[in-house]
Amino acid sequence: MATPYKTPGVYIEEISVFPPSVAQVETAIPAFIGYTEKAKKIVDDDLLKVPTRIVSLLEYEFYFGGADKEENIVVNIDDVYDSSGNLTRTIQVPEPATLSPFKMYYSLQMYFANGGGPCYIISVGNYSGTVSKTDLGANGGLAEVAKEDEPTLIVFPDATSIASSTNFYGLAEEALMQCEALQDRFAIIDTYNEASTFASTLRTGISLGTDFLKYGAAYYPWLKTSLPYAFNESQVAIAHSETTPPAATVSGAFDTLFVNDSSVIANTGLYNQIKIELNKLRVTLPPSGAIAGIYARVDKNRGVWKAPANVGVTNIVGPNKKVTNLEQDGLNMDASGKSINVIRTFAGKGTLVWGARTLAGNDNEWKYIPVRRFFNMVEESVKKATSQFVFEPNDANTWVKVRAMIENFLTLQWRAGALAGAKPEEAFFVRVGLGQTMTAQDILDGRMNIEIGMAAVRPAEFIILKFSHKMQES
Repeated sequence: MATPYKTPGVYIEEISVFPPSVAQVETAIPAFIGYTEKAKKIVDDDLLKVPTRIVSLLEYEFYFGGADKEENIVVNIDDVYDSSGNLTRTIQVPEPATLSPFKMYYSLQMYFANGGGPCYIISVGNYSGTVSKTDLGANGGLAEVAKEDEPTLIVFPDATSIASSTNFYGLAEEALMQCEALQDRFAIIDTYNEASTFASTLRTGISLGTDFLKYGAAYYPWLKTSLPYAFNESQVAIAHSETTPPAATVSGAFDTLFVNDSSVIANTGLYNQIKIELNKLRVTLPPSGAIAGIYARVDKNRGVWKAPANVGVTNIVGPNKKVTNLEQDGLNMDASGKSINVIRTFAGKGTLVWGARTLAGNDNEWKYIPVRRFFNMVEESVKKATSQFVFEPNDANTWVKVRAMIENFLTLQWRAGALAGAKPEEAFFVRVGLGQTMTAQDILDGRMNIEIGMAAVRPAEFIILKFSHKMQES
């Protein structure tokens, strides 16, 4: 509309000739849903069930505290004296028979160690109760995540402590349903345990269709981390035995290190030896926290279109179970389509993520994690950018602006290597217009239909080298 000029003079008008731009949304912002030591910003529990964005482990500790301290650690000290009174001492700390079910803090350690950045924490309770699907799921923490727009990954660090596999995989189904409904996030799912039937239990427990399965991926086995367990010295039990002791028995304390037979071991050297052995006791964790960090690392270094696979896992001793090629055959590809990605150790390479399939592992469109997550990113980015055109005139002028805006964005993705094709027109198309994507009735109904097609790159999952004999020619 022309400006009505009334007073004689010189006027300046700036004409916008460039199309608006699409800003790429973040792709690896996980939401960790679980139990924390506290949930306090100002007063007690004011962060309970409140999605809270953090950027470091230090910030997590400030708001949510540390790990749940183990209460069932026993140190076995065996003293053996020879005939000359020389002492041979053995100190052993076996894996506790009962471990804390709360793993959120350890998972955050693994997340940041593997390249993680900003994330959301949803505390659903403290360490006083038990882990339940009700607290974590669609009527608890997961419902709060649905209200947040920024998270793109869903992780349940404590879920493997749920009392039954039925409830555990029911929780996974609720996460997949949220991902499908919002279409802007992806679920990282652990196996309930490492029992011999873990694969069939997962495939039976998750009974959703491909429309939901394409929004999640499962990983196996659990990881033997390099993280020591948290513990209170006063709660460490000492079992002390002596064989043919001399007349004067050793006594002393470890935090007052009480021995089961009521004698005490007062020896600074022994105290330090026990501390060393206690720190050798390492946490075994489901892999989801580390995998979320790997997603963030790969997205940052390469792009969301690069498969988060054939990359190393840090802060670990190794996988808790070894998987062979033959065993992985049945995990990576199955008649049910529910692929399980494996973490394996290779000689000279270390521990690598060796799989990149979604739970819809037999679907030609959505079998690969980077394809699904790349489409999530583009869909959400374009959706946010086109919102400025709501209620604009549904005519050719607007269509040209929208098409140019989306084409410019996709051209940048093609240049980065996310789309396959020698030329942009081979990598994607954007269509909008009367007689092309809309009818006259669509315009009367206020609809602007935009069709976008993308040739997303897919990972080279199988590299086949074919060799043959060649006849001698001279």
